[in-house]
Amino acid sequence: MSTEFQGFELIKQGAEGRLFRGSYLGKPTIVKERFRKTYRHPDLDDYLTKERMKAEARAIVRSKAAGVRTPSIFLVDFERRRIYMEDIKPSITVKKFITDSLLGCSGEDALGKIKPVALEVGSIVGKLHAHNIIHGDLTTSNMLYSISEDGQITVTLIDFGLSHVENSAEDKGVDLYVLERALLSTHANADKLFPIIMQSYKKANNKDSKTVLDKFEDVRARGRKRTMVG
Repeated sequence: MSTEFQGFELIKQGAEGRLFRGSYLGKPTIVKERFRKTYRHPDLDDYLTKERMKAEARAIVRSKAAGVRTPSIFLVDFERRRIYMEDIKPSITVKKFITDSLLGCSGEDALGKIKPVALEVGSIVGKLHAHNIIHGDLTTSNMLYSISEDGQITVTLIDFGLSHVENSAEDKGVDLYVLERALLSTHANADKLFPIIMQSYKKANNKDSKTVLDKFEDVRARGRKRTMVG
């Protein structure tokens, strides 16, 4: 590990890159580093990686301007393929928050505890889509939950690696479908959670929510058909 990267700890490794946690300029920092793709020509790989990093950084800045809580970007290092960004502390994933809430409570009590977070998730996604931002990987693992001492709940959206800007009802519908599938695959009572999220989504994206939801139903129907066919 190079000198300027000492003190950073590897916390996650995936197919596309690695995440490190440490401190940059005295601030808690997460660093996302993208792998080189050896099967591509080096010049092409450098170009595509640079464009992907630009798109990710732009999406984060654009989302913040739309009123969505995202990590602040400290540095984009194209040469080393790294993005340095704010480490949100203290926080847990929304996935863990929902799972823990459902374990600790049951029935309406659990839903009552989760509802404020579900409404915030819907508002976040609605704001994204109202500004034509497609996240591309909307799961509760890519949302961070935190609560202040005075009880103020904050949800921060992370991992914009697949994001892009597109005024497409189809792409927005797919975004919602990914979120619904993620909820159904990881959380009990997801069938009750998703309508709460959609309630808030419609308010935040009232301009084209009807068109997007119509496309979402089309995407959902195609997904069910593929499942039935196998």
